[in-house]
Amino acid sequence: MSVRIDGELSGEVPSRSSRARRIVRGPRPEAVPALVGRACAVVGVLDIAAGVFPRFRHSRMHAMAEVLPGSLGPFAAALSLSVGVLLLLLAHGLKRRKRRAWRAAVVLLPAGAVSQFVYRHSVIGALISLALFVPLVLHRDEFKALPDPRSRWRALANFVLMSAGSLALGLVIVSAHPNRTIGDPSLADRITHVLYGLFGFEGPVDYEGSTSWTVAFSLGALGLITVVTTIYLAFRPEHPAAHLTEEDETQLRALLEKHGARDSLGHFALRRDKAVVFSPSGKAAVTYRVVSGVMLASGDPIGDVEAWPGAIERFMDEAKAHSWTPAVMGCSETGGEVWTRETGLDALELGDEAVVDVADFSLAGRAMRNVRQMVKRIERAGYETRVRRIRDLGEAELDRIRRAAEDWRGTDTERGFSMALGRIGDPADGDCLIATAHRIEGAARWGSPQAFGSGGASGRAAVGDGGADETPGQYGDLKAILHFVPWGADGVSLDLMRRDRSADPGMNELLIVAALQAAPKLGITRISLNFAMFRSALARGEKIGAGPVLRAWRGLLVFLSRWFQIESLYKFNAKFQPRWEPRFVVYRASGDLPRIGLAAMQAEGFVSLALPLPRFLRRQALAPRPCAHGIAEQGVRAA
Repeated sequence: MSVRIDGELSGEVPSRSSRARRIVRGPRPEAVPALVGRACAVVGVLDIAAGVFPRFRHSRMHAMAEVLPGSLGPFAAALSLSVGVLLLLLAHGLKRRKRRAWRAAVVLLPAGAVSQFVYRHSVIGALISLALFVPLVLHRDEFKALPDPRSRWRALANFVLMSAGSLALGLVIVSAHPNRTIGDPSLADRITHVLYGLFGFEGPVDYEGSTSWTVAFSLGALGLITVVTTIYLAFRPEHPAAHLTEEDETQLRALLEKHGARDSLGHFALRRDKAVVFSPSGKAAVTYRVVSGVMLASGDPIGDVEAWPGAIERFMDEAKAHSWTPAVMGCSETGGEVWTRETGLDALELGDEAVVDVADFSLAGRAMRNVRQMVKRIERAGYETRVRRIRDLGEAELDRIRRAAEDWRGTDTERGFSMALGRIGDPADGDCLIATAHRIEGAARWGSPQAFGSGGASGRAAVGDGGADETPGQYGDLKAILHFVPWGADGVSLDLMRRDRSADPGMNELLIVAALQAAPKLGITRISLNFAMFRSALARGEKIGAGPVLRAWRGLLVFLSRWFQIESLYKFNAKFQPRWEPRFVVYRASGDLPRIGLAAMQAEGFVSLALPLPRFLRRQALAPRPCAHGIAEQGVRAA
């Protein structure tokens, strides 16, 4: 029994007529943007080469150069160079189906065709230009992607990059006419000539004949493109990244109150730099952030599992509307199964989350000896701990904790996205838990009768109410902070770890033990600690019998741990004998993984591609722009 594929039997060899029909029919519509983007990039490179190198037209490539947009005369060389640069800038946008890139391309290509006919009298060149123009028009419905979130710093980035590229390309242009150059200008003279030419002035380098005009027009075109593109990016309509509105946050908190116990990362969906899409029923939601064209969700969808497919469908529709790359970081095994089933995406194990069950935790035993000894040593050094809910702290102490957390941050930017809330002490986060370590000098110990009573690590941590009447120095010098977010009604998930660099080592171990020992009095039965990336590879690779591939992979991870906390986080978490819960990354194609990885590192704060924005380019933040389903959702809510 044969199967019919694309109108032919799978067991038959396609006939010559069927192959001809395929050629006439052309590529599949969904493949057109990628093909057009590549074609524009190739044409752009060849146009630049045709405009820069005078001998290019005498080479074997002359026949191809004749059919490209632009020409090679003094004026047409500048036009060819301009069209080439602009097509290169547009190629990526065309691949991503961007509507504005399409609009620019349909203007540039006919302009190139007209220049071929008027200045070169090349009918073939005009026809080839129109040949690239035709699929753009015929498949215009494939180019409907909405703009990405963007800010004014892109104008500065464009100016810096275009200026550097124009300077480099200008040096090539100035040096590409050795037989026409008068004298032997130095490198300084060439650079000066380029800088003058970018501003439209004549420089110190002289040429014979019309070459001087060719170089001047080309340099002037580069300078003009740099200025025009920078002005356009600076003053085009801004599309700020969407943020959670008060209504969105209220709805998410209602979902977390009902279903928040399912996922330890659920509360992190309340980061206010995330956007959200809800299922049609409103019973589930997916929060995300767009970074470098990647629509990055984290954790599992929020809400009723039965309503997850509706929220996931909205997420994928939003990604398609903007031509974003969809990705999910750190979802659970159940979440990964739903994502892959509903979308056809793939999942890859990313690492493991360390979860400690409070009832099973104890400092006794040989396995906990190192932690036990460290905690006792720090306590003998005069450190005390307190574990409380945020709502039990006074505003003065909260301010003190916020300032300390800011001062102790080791980087210029706040790190965290998937497992970080990004704030401390918000009135809406009263259920968050905070553990603090203090250095006591000559003051009563909290474990003593005149203090708050026993509890915590070895009876030296206090679990109690704070108050607005507390003074900043009442309980000693603040040395370390741990902040936890709620995980349902009976759990917490570690959000923030900060300590004074001058404090004794072991502050984090001390506070985790204090939180675990104080947990029963606070109604907490489970605590989620840090996420250990590639934990299973590190654990299996160090065991006897591990193969060479696994050992090599572990060796690479250990090497990368010099810059990223891979091995150190795994070993730190393993001290507390947790159970390991696997977490996954969900992605569309293997080729997207490098881009997703870079976007995740940007979101987490490990990589920053942003440049400081001058004040004159800054504007007040606009109201968040609704997503593609915003209007429809407003209609549903109003109904």
